[in-house]
Amino acid sequence: MGIYLNPSNIGFKEILAANIYVDKTMLISELNKFIDNKKKYICISRPRRFGKTIATNMLCAYYSKGCDSRDIFKALKISKAKNYEEYLNKLNFIAIDIASEYQNAKDKDKMLDKLNAKLNREFKKEFPTVDFSLCETFADCMLEVYAATNERFVIILDEYDCLVRDQFGTHLFADYLEFLNGLFKSNTLKPAIALAYITGILPVVRDRVQSKLNNFAEYTILDAYELAEYTGFTEKEVRPLCKKYKIDFAKCKQQYDGYAQNGYELYNPESVVKCMLTKKFENHWGKTSSYAVITDRLKHNYKGAKEDIIKMLAGERVKVNVTSYMNTMTDFITKDDVFTYLIHLGYLAYNNEDNTCRIPNLEVRNEWNNAIAAMPDYSKTDEIIKASEELLYQTIAKNADAVAKALDETHIHVTSHLSYNNEDALASAIYLAYVHALNEYTIIKEMTAGKGFADVVFIPAITDKPAMVIELKRNDTTESAIKQIKERQYFEPLGKYKGHLLLVGINYDEKTQTHTCQIEDWEQ
Repeated sequence: MGIYLNPSNIGFKEILAANIYVDKTMLISELNKFIDNKKKYICISRPRRFGKTIATNMLCAYYSKGCDSRDIFKALKISKAKNYEEYLNKLNFIAIDIASEYQNAKDKDKMLDKLNAKLNREFKKEFPTVDFSLCETFADCMLEVYAATNERFVIILDEYDCLVRDQFGTHLFADYLEFLNGLFKSNTLKPAIALAYITGILPVVRDRVQSKLNNFAEYTILDAYELAEYTGFTEKEVRPLCKKYKIDFAKCKQQYDGYAQNGYELYNPESVVKCMLTKKFENHWGKTSSYAVITDRLKHNYKGAKEDIIKMLAGERVKVNVTSYMNTMTDFITKDDVFTYLIHLGYLAYNNEDNTCRIPNLEVRNEWNNAIAAMPDYSKTDEIIKASEELLYQTIAKNADAVAKALDETHIHVTSHLSYNNEDALASAIYLAYVHALNEYTIIKEMTAGKGFADVVFIPAITDKPAMVIELKRNDTTESAIKQIKERQYFEPLGKYKGHLLLVGINYDEKTQTHTCQIEDWEQ
C-alpha cells in the first residue's frame, strides 16, 4: 500500500462518515464497461466543488489492490450491479493529484522529476521481484510490471488541467506534455492500462496538447452523455435531502439548480450539502472563489458581450457557439470563447438542445451582480439591478407612475445596447427592471394561459406576495393591455391566488419614448 500506488480506502471512508453522503457509486458500474476497450481513456471536466475529487476517492476504494473495500460497498448501490465483483480491489491503482503536486513543489520546474522519483520508489516496494534498474519514469515501471506479471493499472490524474491553467506556454508546460505523452500515447504501454481517468475544470486543450490526449473521450459540463447523472446532484437526490433536513425544496431548486443535461436537472453538490447543514440559503459556492473570474474576462469588452450579458442578467438565454474555444487560458478571441469558458467554470449553464447559455440560479446570479458592480462599464446596469427591489415594491403597492418612470430609464439603457426590434427591447427592459423579483418569484415568459399567451407571469415563492400578470403593448394603451388580460383570461391558471393577484398593463410610446402603466387588483 502506497501513497500514489495502490493506496488505501481511507479517503472514501472519511467521505462516507460525513453528515451527508449521496450515493453515486453506480458511476463505477459505468466505468467498468470501459475497461479494456477503446473507451478506456476518460476525461471528466466540470466546475469546482462538483464532486470530482469525491469520485476519485470512491474509484480508489473500489479498484485499488492496496485495500479490501467489500464491507464499505456492501450497503451502497454498486453492490447490486451485475459487474460489481469483476474489478473489486483487483487492479493496480495509481492516483495523482496534479494540483497538490504543483502547489506543494518548492521548485516547480522539478515537480515532475520528483513525482516520478516518488512513484518509482513505491513501485520497487510494491513489486520487489521486478527489475526496475532501467526505469526512468513511473511509466517505464508500469511497463516492466506488465511485462513481468501481466498486471494492469487504473490511472487517475485529478486536476490534470492545473498546469494548463497556470503554466500554459512555459517550459514546465512543455515537460508536462511529454509526461502525458509518455503515459497515454505510448503503444507499448497501452495494454498495461486498464482504465485512464483524468479530471479537471477544462476539457482537453485543443491545440498543442491535442496530440497528447486526443484518445480521451470527453464528458463535460456541455454534455456528459451517459454519465450526466453523475455530474451533480439530481432532483431525485435533492428532494429527499430537503425533506430530511426540513428545507423548502422549491427555494432550494431556485437557489442551486439550473444545470441540465440529458433529462437530468443538476444541482451544485457543495452548495446543497452546506444548505442542508446550515439551514441557510446562502452563496456557499461563491465563498470558495472570487467573482474576479468574471470581471477578468469581461473587461476586454468582446464584441456583443455586453448586450448578451444584459439579457442574461435579465433572466434570458443567449445563443453561444461552444466549438471555437480552445480550452486554454489565453486564446480568447470572441464573446463565445468567454461564455464557453464561464460555462465550464459553472458561472453560466448550457443547453445543448438549442445551443444557448444563461445564468443558472440565484447563487450564481449573486456572483454576477458582484462582478457587474465592480465594473465601470456596467455602472448603469448595476444601478438598475439595485433599483429593481424598489420597483417590485412600487408595483405591489400599485404605484403605476413610479413603475412607468423606472421603465423609461431601463428601456433607454437596454435599447442602446440591444440590436433588436422595439418589442424585444421592451421585453428585455421589463425583465431587467424586475430582476430582483427572481429572488421571490418564478417568472414565466410567454406562458400559456386562458385563451392565449400571457407576456409575463410572476408566481410567488413567498405566500405573502401577490401573483402578477403583465401584458406589454407598443403604441397602444394600458387600458387595452388590461382588457386583453381579462378577455383572454390570462389569470385562469392562477386561480389559487384569488384576491391576491395583480393585473399590470404597460404601454411603450415610440414617439415620446415613454411608458405608461396601469395596475389593478383582480378578484376572481
